[in-house]
Amino acid sequence: MHVSHLSLADFRSYARVEVPLDPGVTAFVGPNGQGKTNLVEAVGYLATLGSHRVSSDAPLVRMGAERAIIRAAVTQGERQQLIELELNPGKANRARINRSSQVRPRDVLGIVRTVLFAPEDLALVKGDPGERRRFLDELITARSPRMAGVRSDYERVLKQRNTLLKSAAMARRHGGRGLDLSTLDIWDQHLARVGGELLAQRLDLIATLRPLADKAYEQLAPGGGPVAFDYRGPAGSEGAHSREELYEVLLAALAESRKQEIERGVTLVGPHRDDLLLRLGQLPAKGYASHGESWSYALALRLASYELLRSEGNEPILVLDDVFAELDARRRERLAELVAQGEQVLVTAAVDDDVPGVLVGARYAVSEGSVERV
Repeated sequence: MHVSHLSLADFRSYARVEVPLDPGVTAFVGPNGQGKTNLVEAVGYLATLGSHRVSSDAPLVRMGAERAIIRAAVTQGERQQLIELELNPGKANRARINRSSQVRPRDVLGIVRTVLFAPEDLALVKGDPGERRRFLDELITARSPRMAGVRSDYERVLKQRNTLLKSAAMARRHGGRGLDLSTLDIWDQHLARVGGELLAQRLDLIATLRPLADKAYEQLAPGGGPVAFDYRGPAGSEGAHSREELYEVLLAALAESRKQEIERGVTLVGPHRDDLLLRLGQLPAKGYASHGESWSYALALRLASYELLRSEGNEPILVLDDVFAELDARRRERLAELVAQGEQVLVTAAVDDDVPGVLVGARYAVSEGSVERV
């Protein structure tokens, strides 16, 4: 699978740009701040309906414009599809597939799959639990696009439950008596049902990803591992396997924490509070791994994701956004060798020397909003 043409209108710094793309390696080279990352960010948005740089759509729309358009021609084997996303900050986004307007944005998920390497990846090891949850959930959705709906349902239920808990907490602080919390049992069941499905997918993913990540780390930093990771969720979740078992685990955890949740006015149990605990050797990676080891670990997680998606039949696009400048010479060459044979590899770099020689392919010069093939 590869993107054969990318078209942007009022996206980031581009009023309009057309970029034909080939399979294999394509490098976008130019000084910082000229729009290289904007191009690969748009490709990543098609795969995840989100940006790896910002949490909302507003910064993606060019200043002064009302909306942004991302349009891409996608080739998979003999099949070609045209997909389009219209980003409308503050309003509902719109989507089209093969010029049909009768689709939801999340129907686009699964047509384009990407694995993105970026400087922000260091947060997978050194950052907050939310970074690791996002990593898991985006990979889950890449494997099974229907999980976008499950994630959306979970967020909706969580919001409703938090609203009820906040009201209960305020009433309690003001001496309220007899506040009706009977509906909380219903929201507990909803949260446990949807959360159990999300949790089951995360646990399955982690079990599959472990050996792939350990192998990738050994390829990047021979003799430096092993790497391992465990899921930190509600008590009992590590021994549960089915969605029904996890439903019961979450329901019990919610019951146990109810008093504290009412006092604090927020949901304290569920997939939104969990973490992926990364270990290097016998020690936690966070706080103990060196800068270089942390980089290798983050890259290993991305390489493992790539191998997993590729093994499931639809090779993802590899996006390497200004990542080589962050690496020492050894890791740079090893990473380049590991990704060079990808069906489509998109690279951004400030100068040509930052693109390893093994990554031979098309080059585009990016400067002041222009993208020219050289």
